[in-house]
Formats: sequence, C-alpha cells, structure tokens
Amino acid sequence: MACRFPLDESTGMKLFKNISFILLGTILLVLTVATVLEKIYGTEYVSGRIYGTVPFVMLWLLFAVSALVYLWKRKIRKNPVVMILHFSFLLILAGAFVTWMYGEQGLLQVRKGQRTATFTGRDGISRDMPFYVGLDDFRIVYYTGTHAPMDYVSAITLSDENRDRLAGSEVAMNRIFAYRGYRFYQSGYDPDEEGVTLAVSHDPYGIAVTYAGYTLLLLSVAGFFFDRRSRFRRLLKNPLLKRSVAVCLLLFCLHAPAGAQQKKEKPRVLPREIAARFGDLYVLYNDRICPLQTLAKDFTVKLYGASSYKGLTPEQVFTGWMFYYSSWKEQPVIRIKSKTAQQLLGINGQTASLDDFYNPYNAYKLEEAVQKIRLGTKVKDAKGIEEANEKYNLLFILYSGKLLKIYPHYGEEGLNWYSQSDDLAEDMADDEWFFVKKSFDYIHETVIKKDYEALSDLLVKLRVYQQKKAGGALPSDSRFKAEKIYNRLHYTKILAMLCLCIGLLSFLYYCNRPVHDGRRVNAGVRCGLNVLLVVVFLYLTLVIGLRCYVGGHVPLSNGFETMQFTAWCAMLLSALLQRRFFMFLPFGFLLCGLTLLTAMLGESNPRITQLMPVLSSPLLSIHVAVIMLSYALFAFIMLNGLTALILSLTGKGNAVQIERLYIISRILLYPAVFLLAAGIFVGAVWANISWGRYWGWDPKEVWALVTMLIYSLALHPDTLSRFRRPMFFHLFAVIAFFSVLITYFGVNFILGGMHGYA
Repeated sequence: MACRFPLDESTGMKLFKNISFILLGTILLVLTVATVLEKIYGTEYVSGRIYGTVPFVMLWLLFAVSALVYLWKRKIRKNPVVMILHFSFLLILAGAFVTWMYGEQGLLQVRKGQRTATFTGRDGISRDMPFYVGLDDFRIVYYTGTHAPMDYVSAITLSDENRDRLAGSEVAMNRIFAYRGYRFYQSGYDPDEEGVTLAVSHDPYGIAVTYAGYTLLLLSVAGFFFDRRSRFRRLLKNPLLKRSVAVCLLLFCLHAPAGAQQKKEKPRVLPREIAARFGDLYVLYNDRICPLQTLAKDFTVKLYGASSYKGLTPEQVFTGWMFYYSSWKEQPVIRIKSKTAQQLLGINGQTASLDDFYNPYNAYKLEEAVQKIRLGTKVKDAKGIEEANEKYNLLFILYSGKLLKIYPHYGEEGLNWYSQSDDLAEDMADDEWFFVKKSFDYIHETVIKKDYEALSDLLVKLRVYQQKKAGGALPSDSRFKAEKIYNRLHYTKILAMLCLCIGLLSFLYYCNRPVHDGRRVNAGVRCGLNVLLVVVFLYLTLVIGLRCYVGGHVPLSNGFETMQFTAWCAMLLSALLQRRFFMFLPFGFLLCGLTLLTAMLGESNPRITQLMPVLSSPLLSIHVAVIMLSYALFAFIMLNGLTALILSLTGKGNAVQIERLYIISRILLYPAVFLLAAGIFVGAVWANISWGRYWGWDPKEVWALVTMLIYSLALHPDTLSRFRRPMFFHLFAVIAFFSVLITYFGVNFILGGMHGYA
C-alpha cells in the first residue's frame, strides 16, 4: 500500500490482481444491493439470504486468498509495515470466518429464583451450557429525579448440577459477564421486572483472532506514518507543495427569499424580566429536569421554527399562550411547511394562526385527513399533515396545563413530577395537595391584576418548594446556569450563512493570488480570516462544551451533534493545515458553513436528552469523533477534486496546479481512510461489549465498510495505474464522496437501521 514496487508484472501476478479486484468489486455490489433489499424486505430477509449464506462467506474467503497470493507475489514482505497492515485485515477476516464457523449466539430467558442451562440460538435450536444460570435480582437504574432509564442491571449466579455456586456477577448495559468462554449481555426484561432476557455469546476463538487483527491494524497504521519509506512521507516532501496554486473563479449565489409576513399587532405578553423569572423554574421535560426556559425555547421553535417571534423571548411566547390565549390565537405563529396542509387550512404562506385550524362552523379542518391517516388510508403528504396536527395539539397540551410538570413529590414510588392537571399521588399530604392544585391559580390571578411584584414573590416561593421537595435530584446550580446560557446561544443559522459567505469570498480571493509569479495573499486578509476562524472555533467549542456539561455526556449521539462536531473539526483542521495547504482556509469556512446548514435542516436544535443506556459508553465518543474527523478529511479531498475539475475546464495552463491538488489529496487520503478504519473497528469493539457481536451487517456498518473499501482503492496507484493520473483521481474523489453522503444521510433518512439515531 505504501511502498513502490516494480511495475512490470508477471502473468500470474496480473491474474491474481484482476481476480482480487473483481472479487472486491463484486463484494461492493453485493453489499450495496443488500442494503436496498433490507429496506424493502427487512433485516431477516437479507440475513438469511445474503449475509449468513455460504456463497457470501466464500466470496470473502476467495477474495482474502487471492489478495494474499497477490501480495506475496509482489514481495510485500520486503516492507514490514505495509505487510503487517495488509495482514491485519486478513486476520480480521479470518476472525470473522472462525466466528461464523464455530461461534454461537442466542438468547437466554430466566425468572427470579429460577435457573437454566440452555439458551435458544439464532436458528431457534436450544443449546446446552456446562453450567446453570440463575437470576437473583433485576433492577432498573434511573437518571436522578426522573423515570428515564440509565441502566438495566441483572444479578446472576452460575452453579453446577448440585447447585454449588461457581461464579456470580452483575450484568448491565456495556458491562458483560464472561465465564468459560461464555459471555452474557443484558438484552431485555419482562414487563413485571421479575425476569430477564440475556444475550449469550460463545465464541472463544473468533473474538481473540479478530481482536488480534484490530491490534495489529492500529500498530501498523501508527508505524506507517513514521516509516520514512512510506508513500505518505514521500508525498510530504514533494517540491510542488512548496509552490502555490492558481485556481479558477467559482460563482455561487445564495438567495433566500423572505416569506411574506401577515401584519398583526404584537400579542399581549408579560414584561421580559418577569417572563424570564418563569424560565428559572425547574420542570420535568423530556425525561430530564431542566430550566423551564428550555421547555419555552423548544415550544417556540417547534411552533414557529425560530426561538423568537416578533422580537419576543421564548419565555414571553410560552407564558403568552398560557395567560393571554385569546390574544395569541389570532397570531400567525404556527409555521406550516406542508403545501397540502396549507391548502386544507386555507392559508397563503407558511404561517397560520390557531383560528385558521377551524372553519366557520367551528370544525377542525384537519380532522378528516388525520382520521384517514389513522385508519391507514393513503393521504397526500401525510407527514406534513401530521406535523401540523402535532403543533395544534401542542397548544392544547400547554393550555390544559399537562405540559407543566413543575411540582415534585417524593412518594412510595420515589420522586415524581406533576402538573396542576394531573391526578396526584394518594399519599400526598393535604397542604401539599392544595399547593399543587391552587398555586398556579394565584399566579394567574396576579398576572390578570398586573401585580408583578406579587407574581415575582409567588415564583420565588414555587422555586423554593421545588428545591425543598426535589432536593438532590435537581441539577447543580452551575449546570442549571450553563443550560440557560446555552439556550441563549441560538446563532447556528447566522453562523452557517456567515461561514458560507466568508468561505466563498475567500475562495474567490485565493483563486486569484498565485505565489509562483511573485504575488502573495495579502497578510492583512489572511490575518483577518484567521481571526474569524478563531472566533468561529471558540464559539463552536463553547457551544459543544456547554452541551456536553449540561447533557452529562459528549454530544455525539444524534445528527445535529455530529454535524456540529464536523464543523468544529473543519475549523480545527483549517487552523492546523493552512500553513502547508493554503487553500484549507477558505475550504474550512465552506465546510463549516455547509455542515452547520445541514445541522439545522430540521429548523431546530434537537433537545438535550438523557442517553439511552446502550449509548452510555466512552467508546461512543471515540467511535463517532474518529469517523466524523475522517468524513471531514474526505470532504476536503472532494473540494480539492472539484477545484481541479473546474481548473481543467478553464484552460490548459493549470497542469501544475492540478498536480499539486492531486498530491495534497493523496496526502490527506491516508489519514482519512485510516481514521475511518479505526472508527469502524472501535465501533465493532463497542458493539461486542454491548450486544455480544462485533458486526451485525446494519446498513450504517455496511456503508461505512463500503466507503472504506472504495477509498482504499486510491491507496494502490502502483497496482491500479489510473490513480496515478491526477484528473482521474480528482474525478474519483468527487464521485467517491457520494458514498460518504449515503453512509451518513442516506442510511439515516432512507435505509434506516439501528444506527438511525446517528
């Protein structure tokens, strides 16, 4: 992969080369088709007819054998680092083959006080174990003060036929128990919490071989970058890197027509400072205790698509709907994106008032369409209609009071949070019951009287009540304040557009500043761009840091968070690499703007939530961070390719510039592919710890593998001579990036799978 071999090949060498790459192409085709079939026919279909079949395994086996013979004929053993690198992949495939041959996986069900020595395999056949498994206890661990599960814990005991205890331990998410080659994982539990389902894996040889392959891979990758003979090190010394590039003019126009706004007077609201005091209350929202300000912001964004309406704060919008309903129901504050829903409501434009949802006879205009959807009848733009209906229902949930779970109570079932409209706990004392049922009525009365001093006193008393009743379950003051600061940082759209504009303008400027004819980029311009880069980087660091602190985990668990992290990576890479590759400065702003724009496609930041128990692992952060960093590098390579393609169309005097971009892209390709490989295998280790298998042929896993294999082709220019041609490489870089887009967006929004949350 990394050293230059003689280009004259024997007939046998050519034969095995052709066989290897034909088999690799066949594998890529099969994997691509399989993910499409899985979307149509389901996971069980492709598992039984493709992934688990003998022909599929033989396809991989033939590829491994032919590749091994070809590598041996090319005398790859003369370069130990490259040899170990390739051998590690073969070892990983060998481990997978051993697992397929001898591994056993299945499910074991056991109730408290009972024991069993059998489990049901994936083929439905019962298998015996050389010991008994008994369940001593099962419990669900919740996040403090909520009913959101943090972990599932089973206490089990292993014994022999005479009931003599052999071993015992607790099994939880991301915490397995291993004994005599058998590993037990938490998989599920019975509704009455008196029984559990444990995943069982018996694979004493395959995992060891596979992990040995992972270890060799990481060591060889590290050695590759330090090996002076590697192609990567030679590319870094290429003299073309010391010369600048003259790139072409790129014209890109952004046009965002502003929607017509219905002219209405501002609705009645509380004064800004009084409404802000409502935001200081605690509320149970989305299975998390947070400032009421967070609920108000999400409410406003959900309803209107922005965190402010006519200059009003989220707290003013939220409390306005609570206390001045008759004034707000006439406001065009409900954003309706669906054209079908707009037609049903009879509105022009994308905003509707609550009154628009009713006809002159006070009938709900969407009722018929919603009923058809519920009955399974095909309706045009059903998703858009349901979204409009959801916003309508949100207002009535708020107006009924059920959205405001602001009253904590410790009872027989632990800590629960109630709204004024809820049925309260039977063990609640009379004075507490009276306070929960009547306190908000007093608050409403002071609002009507505009007695804001008394209102402030009541809000203080309510907050003191919350602190007294919830106690240690409440978030710390610093975390509470951090979340309020985070809620005020709603500049993602502005930042995205700013980065895109800066990126485009700086790209056009850099295009006309070649250095080989004596002209250089103006120092003031470069300094100014770097100042802006630092500002954007620090802002993203602050936002990600606050989200991490507030959520209690590294924010890499959904699409918004990973796109935001990619933007952060783009800024970091631009700062680190711009001295050597000067076009990285405008490219960084472009990539940052595009990823931030992608992050806000849903028009709002996803709510900060508690992590699902299976995601509560440090390997999640490493897995996602490494892969997103590789995607950022692939994006830079793609931008280089686009620049080169445009250069080729503008004239014949750009050969040197195209060659230089080719060298830069090849340099970036090595860390990009290796980071993707490392991310895939870290994810495999995480899956093995969580689910008992390191590979499950999920669409996201498959497409990550496809992406790695596609880009790996370009790492073999001595074998695949076309990759020694700069224009072919650049065209390949642009086309190959579609595999990255499919891996991230296509799987999430089209193909689905258990990685759909990412």
